[in-house]
Formats: sequence, C-alpha cells, structure tokens
Amino acid sequence: MTAVNDQPQTTTELSDEEIFLAHEGGKLAVSATASLADPRALSIAYTPGVARVSRAIAQDPSLAAKYTWAHRLVAVVSDGTAVLGLGDIGPSASLPVMEGKAALFKTFGGLDSIPLVLDTTDVDEIVETLVRLRPSFGAVNLEDVAAPRCFELEARLIEALDVPVMHDDQHGTAVVVLAALRGANTVLGKDVANQRVVISGAGAAGVACAKILLAAGVGEVTVVDSRGIVHVGRDALNPVKAQLAEVTNGSGLRGGITEALRGADVFVGVSSSQVPEELIASMADDSIVFALSNPDPEVHPDVAGRHAAVVATGRSDFPNQINNVLAFPGIFRGALDAGAKRITEGMKLAAADAIAAVAADDLAVDRIVPSALDPRVGPEVAAAVALAARQDGVA
Repeated sequence: MTAVNDQPQTTTELSDEEIFLAHEGGKLAVSATASLADPRALSIAYTPGVARVSRAIAQDPSLAAKYTWAHRLVAVVSDGTAVLGLGDIGPSASLPVMEGKAALFKTFGGLDSIPLVLDTTDVDEIVETLVRLRPSFGAVNLEDVAAPRCFELEARLIEALDVPVMHDDQHGTAVVVLAALRGANTVLGKDVANQRVVISGAGAAGVACAKILLAAGVGEVTVVDSRGIVHVGRDALNPVKAQLAEVTNGSGLRGGITEALRGADVFVGVSSSQVPEELIASMADDSIVFALSNPDPEVHPDVAGRHAAVVATGRSDFPNQINNVLAFPGIFRGALDAGAKRITEGMKLAAADAIAAVAADDLAVDRIVPSALDPRVGPEVAAAVALAARQDGVA
C-alpha cells in the first residue's frame, strides 16, 4: 500500500488547548499577489494605474473575469442552521466551520474563497443578498443550511445567479457516496443495477444521495426518515419527500428501518439514528454499510464489520472515510475552469467517476476511496467536471 493512499488515522486525542490555539485569530488571511515594493509598483497596482483597468471594465464588463479575482472566488455561505452535528447554532458560531471550508478550497482546489455567514434564515433575504453581492464572486458554496429550506434556497439561487451554485451538504456527500459505492462494488464484484440501497435520513444529504444513486443506475432505493419508510400515500410528506416517494421504494415496502434493511444490499446512514446490530445482520450476504453520522456513526464500524463485507464512516480514525473534501474542491475548480454557469447532474456523476478512478489502482475492502489528503484527487475531479460541463453545454 502506497503512502499517498493511506487513510488518515487519529493517533492521539486532540486537546482543547491545541484546537483553540489553532483557531485563534481565525484560519484565513488575505495576501497580495501584486508587488507593492516601490512607488512605481504602487502606482501600477493602485492609483493612478488601476483607474485604466476600471475604465476598461466599465466599457466591457466581461474584462472583470480577466482583471479581478471575482471569477475565481467562491463565496462560502451559511445561515448557521445545520452546522456539523451541532444543529442551529447561528451564523457567528458557524464561522469557524466556514473558515475551515475556505481553507480546504485553497488547499485542495487552489481556489480563493470567502466565508459569508448571514444573520437571517429568510430565503428571500438570502437570495437578495447574494444577488446584490454577485459582482464580488464567481461561485456559491452553500453550507450547513437546514432542510427542507436548503432545497428551496439552492433552487432559487441557481435560477437567480449566473454562476455555479452547489449545496455541499447535499451534493458533495452524494458524489463521494457514489464513488465509494463504485469502489466497494468493484472489490466485491457486484453491480449497482442489482442492488437495493437503504438510506437512513431524508434531509439534505439523504435526498441528494437518493437522486444521484438513481441517476447512476442503482436498482432500487428505499429512504427512511424519523417516521418510517418514505412511500407514496404516506401522510404529511413535505413536497421534497413527496417527490422522493414517487421515484423510490419500488418494492412498495411499508414500516420502518427494520423492514427496510431486511435483505438490503447497501445501507447509507446520513442521520443521527442508531441502528441495532441485528438489523445489519438481517441484510443480504456481502452487504455494504456506510454509517456516516459524525461523531457517532449509526452503527459502530466494528459491529457492522461482523456482518458486512465493506464498512465506511465519515470519521478519519476508521478505514474508508467518506469525506466531502474529495469532491467539492474539484467540482468547483472544474466548473470555474470551464466557465460553467451551473453545476449539472452530469458534472456530479463525472466527479464521482473521477474519485473512483483515483482509487482504482489500490482498491481493497478497507480502501474503497482515496485518502482525503491524496493530491491526485482535486486535479482529476476538476478535469472530469470541466469536460462534463462542456459536454452538457453549460461551459
């Protein structure tokens, strides 16, 4: 096993002192790319030289893409309503997470980004704010916005803005789940077309996972929320779940997680609900378990491993970490490289294929996706996404 594909392991407990010291003063800074070392350089970078550039952009606004950073700048936007596993903690408390996201964009995608935490949960106000700020950025990464409002917000922003918009909690998770399923199936010699996948959780990640798995040709998807299996005719389904019911649960199952998991091939956990061992044991032979809740997976990996052939989590201290950082930096980089105005389903599928391809040379039951630190992933995903953008006609 090569070092580049080693899964990151947490070898010692993290101390509060170490964590808070690393966050002191924030995790981001702005640095100048133009020299300001002498009067001539200052005159070029700022006044009077900068006025010529401003006049040129005023005459031809498209020049802003060449002579400013806006077209390569990602706005990382949150209202603080669904932060990590902490829930609705507000915009200020979400800012350390958004700063971290921006640092990941720079490290793994080579993109500048700026955190924008908004003190409102009103969809109209958020859309209006970002429309007014549009000249300042080239893409929007929505982050930690609670469901079901996140679905409306993303759809409204895609319509209102002429730049790529993606809610990473939805689509980044879905892309890496699909890549991991491809890797697991390759190891086990299985075909997604013959599998039934059970998704626990019908929030942002659960809905997006269901959609991308169906688009990738999975035989059947069954979604379970806190009230049981999502199915046609169930009372009090919101519009998102009602649409989901129309395209999932082809077997017409009723009940809850017990009924859903019996004989299932794949379990994807994206909720905080715990799953008893006996339900994992009731799945099909050589089953696949992705228990992705953090910090406490739906079922402990050691327990799941007694019955499942492949087990993955969202944690870095177990093998097969399903981590969004494998997806979003490359997706946005590829979209911006291609000049795409939006992110299509084809671009997401291409990202999943690229992640799976990086892992293909070193696959094993405990290595179904690349390490989050693998330097090959970002460039490969970006190239695949840019090509898909051109093929989908959005470049």
